[in-house]
Formats: sequence, C-alpha cells, structure tokens
Amino acid sequence: MAAYGFPCADAEMDAEPVSVCAGAAHAVYLRLRPLYAVLPGVAAIFDFAGGRVWMLPAYHCWDSHCRSRGMVQWLDCRTIKFLCRRCAAFPFCREVVKLAATRLIALHKNKGKSVAACLKSRTDYAQNPDKTQQGELVSSYECSPLTVDEEFMISKRQYELMTGRRQKSDVIAYQIRQSFKPGEITAEEANKVGYKLAMRFTKGKHAFIVATHTDRQHIHNHIIYNSTALDSTRKFRDFLLSGLAVQRLSDLICLEHQLSVIEIKPYRERQKRTLYPLKESNRDKLCAVIDGILLNEKPASFEVFLQKLERQGYEAKRGKHTAVKGKGQKRFIRFRTLGTGYGEDEIKAVLEGKAKHQPYQKQPPKEQPFQLLVDIQGKMAEGKSVGYKKWATKFNLKEMSKTLLFLQEQKIGSAEELRERAAAATECYHAMGDSIKAAEARLTEIAVLKTHIINYAKTRPVYDAYRKSGYSKKFLEAHREEITLHKAAKAAFDEAGLQKLPKVKALDAEFAELLTKKKAAYPDYRKARNEMQELMKAQKNVEMFFAEEKVPKDKAQTR
Repeated sequence: MAAYGFPCADAEMDAEPVSVCAGAAHAVYLRLRPLYAVLPGVAAIFDFAGGRVWMLPAYHCWDSHCRSRGMVQWLDCRTIKFLCRRCAAFPFCREVVKLAATRLIALHKNKGKSVAACLKSRTDYAQNPDKTQQGELVSSYECSPLTVDEEFMISKRQYELMTGRRQKSDVIAYQIRQSFKPGEITAEEANKVGYKLAMRFTKGKHAFIVATHTDRQHIHNHIIYNSTALDSTRKFRDFLLSGLAVQRLSDLICLEHQLSVIEIKPYRERQKRTLYPLKESNRDKLCAVIDGILLNEKPASFEVFLQKLERQGYEAKRGKHTAVKGKGQKRFIRFRTLGTGYGEDEIKAVLEGKAKHQPYQKQPPKEQPFQLLVDIQGKMAEGKSVGYKKWATKFNLKEMSKTLLFLQEQKIGSAEELRERAAAATECYHAMGDSIKAAEARLTEIAVLKTHIINYAKTRPVYDAYRKSGYSKKFLEAHREEITLHKAAKAAFDEAGLQKLPKVKALDAEFAELLTKKKAAYPDYRKARNEMQELMKAQKNVEMFFAEEKVPKDKAQTR
C-alpha cells in the first residue's frame, strides 16, 4: 500500500476499529493514520452506521464531546448527528453570515433635465445632512463636496474642448454602493474603507466623493465618481463584468480591515429576496396538459384525446403530422417536437395500452465537482494580504474535500492508483484523438483526390488536343486554365504514387463511412477528455496538498 490513502467506503482501508461499545454503535473508536487528515486541524471520522467518512474541523471537536488519545479519536453517535446538522456531508462548515455587499451603478441623464441638474440632484442626495451626520461623513478626492457637481461639469466641458468629441451616451457619472454588516464597523471606518475602494478602483484618475449613510440599520457608502477623467482626455469605460471587479476589490479591502465578505456561491444556490414563479414555455404548458389527460382522463382513442385538448382551449390541425396551437400562440406545435413520450405514435401506444406514459422531468445542470487548489505560498510571495490567505485556506479546504469525494466515488484508494488512472485516461484520450485526427486527414485527402480526378477527367480532351497541336503556345494561351488544372491533377497522382485512379463512387463510399465513424467517436472522445481532466485536476490537488503538508514538517525537523 502507498504511504497515504484516501477516505472511502471501505473501513478497513482507511481506519482500523479498536473497539465498539455495546448497543447500536453508541461509540466508535478509530485508530487513524496521521496522513489521513485532510487539512491541519481536521479529523477524519468514519461513521459505521451511515457508511461515510466525515471531515470535522478541529473547532467542532469540543473537549466535552471529543477526546483524543494519541492517534485514537472518540466521538459518540449523538455528537455526529449534531455536527452533521451544522456541516455538509463531507467537508466544511456551513456558516451563513450577512456580509458586505457592493454594487456598481451607472448614473444616466434624466429626460427633461440638464446634465448639471442631474448631477446636482444625485450628489445632493448622497450628501444629505440627515444621513451623513450633518456632512461630517463626506470625504472627497480632487473636488470639493460643496461644489462637486460644478467641478464635474467643468471637466466635461474641458473634455469637449480638448477632444472635440461630444458625449453620445447619457451616462454622466458612476455610483458605487457599499453596504456593511450591522454592528461590525463604525461610520468613520466605513468612510475610510469607501475612500480606499474608490481610490483603488479609479486609480486616482477620476474625482469622487464618498458619503457614508447612517440612517439605516446597516451602514453603507454612496461613492459617486465622475465619468470624465481628471485630465479631461478620456472617459471611464464601463467594461464587461465591471460590477464583479468592484465586488472583488471591495472584498479584498474588507478582508484587509478584518471585515466580513459575502461568500461566493453558485447561482442556483443563492437566496433571492423576491421569489418569482418559474416561467413556463408554451411547450411546457402543452406537455402538462397532455400529462393530465393521459394520466387522469384516459381517453379511448387518439381522436377523443384531440377533442379533450380542444376543450382545454387548443386548436388541433389533423393531417400527416398532427399539431396543436393554444390561445395567443402564432404557430402550431407538432407532437413529435415535444420530446420523448409526447410523439403521436407514443401517445397512441399509451392509449392502446401498449406503453405507460412517463411525464418528462427537467434535470438540473450538473455542477463542476471541484476546482484546482490555490497556491497560497505562491500568492503570498506575490504580495497578497493576510485576508486573502484566510479566504484561500477556506477555499482549499472545500475544494480538497470535494476532491476526496470524487476519489471516493471513483473508488481510488491511494495516490499511486490515482496516478495510474490519470495516466491511463490520458493515454486513452490521446489515442482517441489520434484516431479522429487520422480520420480527418483521410477525409481531407479523399476530398482533394476526388477534386483532382474530376478535374483530370474534364480537362483530358483539352490536354490531348494541346498535345496533338505540338504544345502550341497559341493553344496554351487559349486554354491555360484547363491545361493548368490537368497538370496539377497529374502531379498530384504522381506524388501519391497512384498507378490506377480510384473510382469516384468508391471514394464517396469511403468518405461517408469515415465521416460516420468520426461522428460516432466524438461522444466517447468528449467523455474520455472530461475523465482525463477530472483525474488530472484531482492528481494536481492531491500533490499540491501533500506538498504544502510536507513544508511545515520539514521546517519543524530543521528546528
């Protein structure tokens, strides 16, 4: 066995049971190998009742519940159930905290109002004395809070004079809203954080004001910066995903000040303030109506089935391909286009009792199982902050746990087995790729050869006449294109070493066969590619993790 392994469903591989108390596995004793710990301060505990390996952070293992004697860990089943309610199935603690939120907003010119009036109304609202403690929580850069709107307008006029260009869009300025967790920060510190965010984001090239509002339960900043640069030669370009860039920058600054940040979650896992009903397409509605008729009403024939659809408000068009159209729809929908189980023949089979109708259920998209670990030491050498290190450590914990879950699903129990599987998957992927490339090369060769054969046949009478004329220059000038094509085809045949030209029909048959095999090989090729990528990613994560684990041990030995 290799020097280390991975937790899996086989208890004998990863943990050696020392003793089990009487009565439904009330307590489980495990002798764990030191390298089985996923991260420093994380204990690997095997649940015999549930058949899983639980990764519990050290701060969850209180002395009153978990005692450690050397390499022996003790945890009762009640504690496991309690901790599982607070932890995900494998890796990490689910802590939901309301944290700092940031948003970038483009300020547009209102209809019927001048640019100056719009700027004044926006800046006056941000500097409202009732919200900013009589203006004490307002700071600025390269402008005065009292005359910020006029100074913005002056830079815009200078821009027109210096460049000769007039503003095409109606964006007059930009606003950044930055909110903080209630009770975590003071108003003065929030203003400093907002000032630092504006300075870093604009790089000191745009004038701005920072107004901190305290009229709500949560302290928040209104940062308004001019769309025109200080030198009046250019304007701020609202690039793609600029709002996300502001959020990431705000998170880094908050981490530097030891403030909370919002944990990035997949889109489908985010909690929305307003829940709207899911939109149903016309095809989804039709499928739901068909499900109700086939499962509940059970019509005797297909004609009766169409009549029931008409009673539901649908217009039926009978013919070679039966189609229906609902109220407000412009086009008819054929049954065969609704998917598996909704075709005309499939519905008739259900009505005749030959098949059973299964309503179609949409499957949610499968998320990426894990990502590559962050090289924390390399990032810190580049000058990253302590806050970034904390985030990267938590990120690596989650992704390494997901990686171990993947290895458990693939039944990989050691690093050596992982390397072998990754090498085999890579070899299989390259072999399939070489096969597809060879087929593509042959397809190209067949297409070129076919073109030469056709050109050779078409131009042969002209070339024979050219040869009989004694290679006359006058004849050559009159038929230069045909003679050139004939010579090119002959040169291609000589280069390929063809003694006898193949038939065009045979080439067409070979082309069609190769094309069919190529299309059939693509699904397996994509599957092999995905398998190789996942295994290579898992191998890199494991190597990076154990490399980081080895460094502290080496330092301890030198001491």
